[in-house]
Amino acid sequence: MPPQVLSDDEVQQLQSIANSRSLPHSIVQRAQIVLTYGSSVTNTANSRRMGLTGMTVSWSRKHYLDLGLRGLHEELRPGRPRTYEDDKVAEVIHRALQSKAADGSTWWTARSIAAAIAISKSTAHRWLQTFSLQPHQQKSHRYAEV
Repeated sequence: MPPQVLSDDEVQQLQSIANSRSLPHSIVQRAQIVLTYGSSVTNTANSRRMGLTGMTVSWSRKHYLDLGLRGLHEELRPGRPRTYEDDKVAEVIHRALQSKAADGSTWWTARSIAAAIAISKSTAHRWLQTFSLQPHQQKSHRYAEV
Protein backbone atom coordinates (compact mmCIF):
# COMPACT_ATOMS: atom_id res chain seq x y z
CA MET A 1 0.00 0.00 0.00
CA PRO A 2 1.50 3.39 -0.91
CA PRO A 3 2.36 5.85 1.87
CA GLN A 4 -0.62 7.95 2.90
CA VAL A 5 -0.25 11.61 3.83
CA LEU A 6 -1.95 12.39 7.13
CA SER A 7 -2.91 15.93 8.10
CA ASP A 8 -1.51 17.44 11.30
CA ASP A 9 -5.00 17.21 12.87
CA GLU A 10 -5.28 13.50 11.97
CA VAL A 11 -1.81 12.79 13.37
CA GLN A 12 -2.68 14.59 16.61
CA GLN A 13 -5.95 12.66 17.01
CA LEU A 14 -4.29 9.34 16.18
CA GLN A 15 -1.42 9.97 18.60
CA SER A 16 -3.92 10.78 21.33
CA ILE A 17 -5.69 7.47 20.68
CA ALA A 18 -2.42 5.52 20.31
CA ASN A 19 -1.17 6.80 23.70
CA SER A 20 -4.46 6.26 25.51
CA ARG A 21 -4.55 3.98 28.54
CA SER A 22 -8.33 3.96 28.83
CA LEU A 23 -9.38 2.91 25.31
CA PRO A 24 -9.56 -0.76 24.32
CA HIS A 25 -6.21 -2.20 23.23
CA SER A 26 -7.52 -3.07 19.76
CA ILE A 27 -8.38 0.58 18.99
CA VAL A 28 -5.02 1.80 20.34
CA GLN A 29 -3.23 -0.79 18.21
CA ARG A 30 -5.13 0.23 15.07
CA ALA A 31 -4.22 3.88 15.68
CA GLN A 32 -0.56 2.87 15.98
CA ILE A 33 -0.82 1.01 12.69
CA VAL A 34 -2.39 3.99 10.91
CA LEU A 35 0.31 6.32 12.25
CA THR A 36 2.85 4.41 10.14
CA TYR A 37 1.04 5.62 6.99
CA GLY A 38 3.34 8.59 6.54
CA SER A 39 6.44 6.44 6.40
CA SER A 40 7.41 4.18 3.57
CA VAL A 41 7.07 1.12 5.81
CA THR A 42 5.31 -1.73 4.03
CA ASN A 43 2.48 -3.68 5.61
CA THR A 44 4.77 -6.70 5.88
CA ALA A 45 7.53 -4.80 7.66
CA ASN A 46 5.01 -3.08 9.91
CA SER A 47 3.33 -6.37 10.81
CA ARG A 48 6.69 -7.90 11.75
CA ARG A 49 7.66 -4.86 13.83
CA MET A 50 4.33 -4.90 15.72
CA GLY A 51 4.06 -8.69 15.97
CA LEU A 52 0.81 -8.81 14.00
CA THR A 53 -0.37 -10.53 10.87
CA GLY A 54 -0.19 -8.72 7.56
CA MET A 55 -3.94 -9.11 7.27
CA THR A 56 -4.51 -7.18 10.52
CA VAL A 57 -2.29 -4.33 9.37
CA SER A 58 -3.86 -4.06 5.92
CA TRP A 59 -7.39 -4.33 7.40
CA SER A 60 -6.68 -1.43 9.78
CA ARG A 61 -5.22 0.74 7.04
CA LYS A 62 -8.07 0.00 4.63
CA HIS A 63 -10.75 0.76 7.20
CA TYR A 64 -9.07 4.03 8.12
CA LEU A 65 -8.90 5.04 4.45
CA ASP A 66 -12.57 4.18 3.94
CA LEU A 67 -14.08 5.47 7.19
CA GLY A 68 -11.57 7.74 8.90
CA LEU A 69 -11.47 7.54 12.72
CA ARG A 70 -14.71 5.54 12.73
CA GLY A 71 -12.78 2.83 10.87
CA LEU A 72 -10.68 2.17 13.97
CA HIS A 73 -13.70 0.78 15.80
CA GLU A 74 -14.81 -2.76 15.07
CA GLU A 75 -17.96 -3.54 13.22
CA LEU A 76 -20.51 -5.92 14.64
CA ARG A 77 -19.47 -9.44 13.86
CA PRO A 78 -21.80 -12.21 12.91
CA GLY A 79 -22.71 -14.53 15.68
CA ARG A 80 -25.50 -16.13 17.55
CA PRO A 81 -28.42 -13.74 17.97
CA ARG A 82 -29.71 -12.93 21.44
CA THR A 83 -32.07 -15.56 22.80
CA TYR A 84 -34.17 -13.20 24.93
CA GLU A 85 -35.37 -9.68 24.25
CA ASP A 86 -34.99 -6.75 26.64
CA ASP A 87 -38.58 -7.05 27.85
CA LYS A 88 -37.84 -10.52 29.25
CA VAL A 89 -34.83 -9.17 31.16
CA ALA A 90 -36.96 -6.28 32.43
CA GLU A 91 -39.61 -8.73 33.60
CA VAL A 92 -37.05 -10.64 35.68
CA ILE A 93 -35.76 -7.44 37.25
CA HIS A 94 -39.26 -6.14 37.93
CA ARG A 95 -40.36 -9.37 39.57
CA ALA A 96 -37.22 -9.62 41.67
CA LEU A 97 -37.58 -6.09 42.99
CA GLN A 98 -41.31 -5.44 43.08
CA SER A 99 -43.17 -8.64 43.87
CA LYS A 100 -43.37 -11.55 46.23
CA ALA A 101 -42.32 -15.00 45.03
CA ALA A 102 -45.04 -17.17 43.51
CA ASP A 103 -44.50 -19.95 46.06
CA GLY A 104 -45.39 -17.62 48.96
CA SER A 105 -41.86 -16.97 50.23
CA THR A 106 -40.80 -13.39 50.81
CA TRP A 107 -38.16 -13.22 48.06
CA TRP A 108 -37.32 -14.73 44.72
CA THR A 109 -34.55 -17.21 44.11
CA ALA A 110 -32.96 -17.73 40.71
CA ARG A 111 -34.78 -21.06 40.45
CA SER A 112 -38.19 -19.71 41.42
CA ILE A 113 -38.00 -16.72 39.11
CA ALA A 114 -36.77 -18.92 36.26
CA ALA A 115 -39.72 -21.28 36.73
CA ALA A 116 -42.22 -18.40 36.87
CA ILE A 117 -40.93 -16.76 33.69
CA ALA A 118 -40.02 -19.95 31.79
CA ILE A 119 -36.30 -19.35 31.38
CA SER A 120 -33.35 -21.43 32.52
CA LYS A 121 -32.05 -21.15 36.08
CA SER A 122 -28.59 -20.19 34.85
CA THR A 123 -30.01 -17.38 32.70
CA ALA A 124 -32.03 -15.99 35.62
CA HIS A 125 -28.97 -16.23 37.87
CA ARG A 126 -26.75 -14.48 35.29
CA TRP A 127 -29.24 -11.62 34.90
CA LEU A 128 -29.59 -11.18 38.65
CA GLN A 129 -25.80 -11.07 38.95
CA THR A 130 -25.41 -8.70 36.01
CA PHE A 131 -27.64 -6.14 37.69
CA SER A 132 -26.25 -6.90 41.18
CA LEU A 133 -29.67 -7.94 42.41
CA GLN A 134 -29.87 -9.91 45.63
CA PRO A 135 -33.57 -10.19 46.41
CA HIS A 136 -32.88 -12.03 49.67
CA GLN A 137 -30.89 -9.03 50.98
CA GLN A 138 -33.49 -6.32 50.41
CA LYS A 139 -34.19 -4.09 53.41
CA SER A 140 -37.91 -4.75 53.33
CA HIS A 141 -40.03 -7.60 52.08
CA ARG A 142 -42.35 -7.17 49.16
CA TYR A 143 -45.99 -7.97 49.60
CA ALA A 144 -47.39 -6.77 46.30
CA GLU A 145 -48.75 -9.42 43.99
CA VAL A 146 -47.89 -9.55 40.29
